[in-house]
Amino acid sequence: MSDFLRYEQSGAVVTLTMNDPERRNPLTGNTAVPEFLAAIERIERDTAVRAVILTGAGSAFCSGGDVRNMQRQSSGEVSGMEIRQEYRTGIQRLPLALFNLEVPVIAAVNGAAIGAGLDLACMCDVRIASDKARFAESFVKLGIIPGDGGAWLLTRLIGLSRAAEMAFTGDAIDAHQAEQWGLVSRVVPPDELMPAAQALAQRIAANPGHAVRLAKRLLRESLHTRLDTLLEMAAAFQALSHQNADHREAVAAFLEKRPPVFANPHQ
Repeated sequence: MSDFLRYEQSGAVVTLTMNDPERRNPLTGNTAVPEFLAAIERIERDTAVRAVILTGAGSAFCSGGDVRNMQRQSSGEVSGMEIRQEYRTGIQRLPLALFNLEVPVIAAVNGAAIGAGLDLACMCDVRIASDKARFAESFVKLGIIPGDGGAWLLTRLIGLSRAAEMAFTGDAIDAHQAEQWGLVSRVVPPDELMPAAQALAQRIAANPGHAVRLAKRLLRESLHTRLDTLLEMAAAFQALSHQNADHREAVAAFLEKRPPVFANPHQ
């Protein structure tokens, strides 16, 4: 049984819940990373999954790194090269895995998303926040830097100036400021957070799975690929999509003015 990450599936939607509320769901000093990697691999293999919701149990979304574990890294017990390798084989595998996951991921940010917790939310495709949520790129407060891709992720979501302000001060912003800055799509009362996330997941899951997965891949590749390269990829993806049974059904339904009935819901 999982110690940290609860995996629940209802139809085409998987809900992942970080389940260490007493410690505010940290990502280090526990089994969080390998459990995330296993869940991502499971989702990627299951073509029935069309959308994923990620949230935290308790009052926090994710508190980031375990500060107690950082004492070991600064005490001289391990060398700088060993710490570097721990990052490369540990938490840095998480942004790469989430980036490459083709199923859309919705972060339902129920509370504080601090340090690596904010970066985890940034690794997702869409963020919905409770009005109790807070966000901080707080590494500098501990004399360290974003070690898990936050400098890359946050800049692309809110722009260089605002990302620099958050990274250089370490100050927290509330959910409404996060919405103004484009960090989250919407802010809702706490009791509406999961229903809103579920409703969005169902709207995504109602579409042909192959089209959603390929669209996400194009969006991700667009972050670092030239336009001509992306267009070549889009042409190949479109050729595959045009020959899919769900596309044929969608076109027929549109022309016949009826709801589509997809013949291959898990492909």
